[in-house]
Amino acid sequence: MADQKSRPRDSYGALMLQAAGVLRLRYVKCGQDSSLSAAAASELADTFEGVAHGDPAFDQLDPKEAIALAHRLLDDDHPELSTMWPGSP
Repeated sequence: MADQKSRPRDSYGALMLQAAGVLRLRYVKCGQDSSLSAAAASELADTFEGVAHGDPAFDQLDPKEAIALAHRLLDDDHPELSTMWPGSP
């Protein structure tokens, strides 16, 4: 039996998990992009994973902004413009 924690609830959750994976790969493991620290990237990836699994701690996040940032990350299209990006106003 597969671990239910690792499986997304729906396509929204799958998108959030993909964004978390991109963050961890681009900013934590490879470290080729220095525009975000590994610690901040890991924290944001944890947020995406929490959202993907329906963790109530992340209920206050705007789902449209989370989707927009996930797409920006996947497309590498200026994710720093998102209000969810660490250090944004």
